[in-house]
Amino acid sequence: MVLLELSYVNSNLQLLMGQLEGLNSSVEVYQNTHETANIPLIALGLKETKEVDFSTPFKDIILEHYSEDGNNFEDEIADLMDLRQACRTPSRNEAGVELLAKYFSHLPLMESRFFSPNRQTGIFFTWYDSFTGVPVCQQNLSLEKASILFNMAALYSQIGTRSDRQTIVGLEEAISSFQKAAGVLNHLKETFTHTPSYDMSPAMLSMLIRMMLAQAQECLFEKTALPGIRNQFFSLLKMAQEAAKVSEIYDQVHQSMIQTPIKDNVPLFWSTMSQVKTNHYRSMAHYFVASALLDHPLGPSDDEDQQEKTLSQVYDRLPEGRSPLDILKKKEERERIGKAHIRTAILGHEEALRIYSLCHHLNKLEVLQDILKASHQRSLKKSSENESEEEFTDYMEAPDIISKTDHKAEMEVPAATKVKVTDFFQRLGPLSVFSAKQRWTAPRTIRLCTEDGDLGFTLKGESPVQVVSLDPLCPAAADGLKEGDYIVAVGDTDCKWMGVSEVMRLLKDVNEEGIDIQVVSMMDSNPPMPTKSATFCGNLPKTYSMICLAFDDDDKNPKSRKVTKKSSFISWGLKNKLKSASTLSLPTADHSGALPWNKPRPTFPSSSAYNNDSVLY
Repeated sequence: MVLLELSYVNSNLQLLMGQLEGLNSSVEVYQNTHETANIPLIALGLKETKEVDFSTPFKDIILEHYSEDGNNFEDEIADLMDLRQACRTPSRNEAGVELLAKYFSHLPLMESRFFSPNRQTGIFFTWYDSFTGVPVCQQNLSLEKASILFNMAALYSQIGTRSDRQTIVGLEEAISSFQKAAGVLNHLKETFTHTPSYDMSPAMLSMLIRMMLAQAQECLFEKTALPGIRNQFFSLLKMAQEAAKVSEIYDQVHQSMIQTPIKDNVPLFWSTMSQVKTNHYRSMAHYFVASALLDHPLGPSDDEDQQEKTLSQVYDRLPEGRSPLDILKKKEERERIGKAHIRTAILGHEEALRIYSLCHHLNKLEVLQDILKASHQRSLKKSSENESEEEFTDYMEAPDIISKTDHKAEMEVPAATKVKVTDFFQRLGPLSVFSAKQRWTAPRTIRLCTEDGDLGFTLKGESPVQVVSLDPLCPAAADGLKEGDYIVAVGDTDCKWMGVSEVMRLLKDVNEEGIDIQVVSMMDSNPPMPTKSATFCGNLPKTYSMICLAFDDDDKNPKSRKVTKKSSFISWGLKNKLKSASTLSLPTADHSGALPWNKPRPTFPSSSAYNNDSVLY
């Protein structure tokens, strides 16, 4: 029976994982809604959570711990619950990020107020793994904080994928969004190291950070190519190295995705997409080098030394017996190396198309197939233009291209993770004193009366104020006032947030009839053990408290001791408050088949593949 039940549960989990993979593979939902023909980018889906009711637990804590009526805080509790509920379905823009950041900033305040390390609140936070759908439930706030951060990164990734990458402004927004997503994920990885949800494990987060930075680097490449690539030697070699950089980073992403156990949880679509992009951009790099060598022979007016230097920086190593200068000056060598690059480009494009055809989720992205086919056709055309019937096929392998970029994608920690908020429960008093970790007595009412204009004590502190220098013979001491007590109310006035000067104003007109104040005494959560001296007699320890040994009978009667009169009420000390050439374009999805490749045009022309109604989003 147990085995049968387990197999049933396992089959349900497998079904759920399949459905989640389908959702995570539906990248078309997250793309820009305009008619564009960009290579699709991957966005993270939001983690789901169950609704949480703070009402009853918080009211109980307010009554038991803070000695106040929890019903007086119903509005504050409702505001907090409304904020959390709104965070379950944030808008996919900066406003949504700000909403999550606001709730994230409230969590430390809520933790200080209500979550004591010595007491369970009975509140359970349940979040679902975004890849497996497995629920994780905890009573502390670590899971809540980590999940909110994950969703902030997910929102940034969705903002990036929805940016209009046909404009410089849109590309800059995409670059910034992916860098911020990587920054938030890195902060999550460094801060919450033992989160039980697998989608937030160090290995998974490291892979997601690489993927966000790879997409940012891809957008940086597109930004460089958007105005058009100058069809001249130096520009082509520069773009070749930029494309090689994108390929290199996507290869690192793919390698991290195929490691166990990440490969068991990451959608196949993601690893396939990274593999397609690795081959696509590597082939593009070889195409650019081939174009530079085949279409731009060294002329009399060209800077030979500069070209030699640039070409030497493109290659890590050359076939034996060849030098960059030989390739530049000898026509045969130049053509031979150039053709080797174009063959490598063709093979790479064919590999990208083959991998594309193996993933049924990728097959839905017709615009990606169009771009891959266009790149392949462009390389084939370049190869046919430089073929001659009489020459034999040369199977020389093209040298590897060194990746290099002028603008490297870097993690960026957004300022939105730190939002200044007002504590919902500030009426409970300053957090430095009135927190879940501190313990104090229930409020006591003390009757204050003056003797010759003197109340018998002084005050110190900012808020709440504390009683110091208490005269043990004054009426207030007789009524139960102690040194170190915090004054929380004077008459009907709450003064938890009042400083010394404000409390003084409330007390300065105390007459002979007096006034009632409310005070609380701080209790030590871990009272220190008295110092003990132990002696051994007959192997049996005898322990005496040094406090008892030092006790003097004369001290039993406090009235027999000499008492120094304390400074008067008037003399309270106030604490100071400190405080030109033709251009080339990247391959696009051209359905007309009439436009030549060397015609100036936008880098990625429009395609109707993503003309989806926004309601899909």
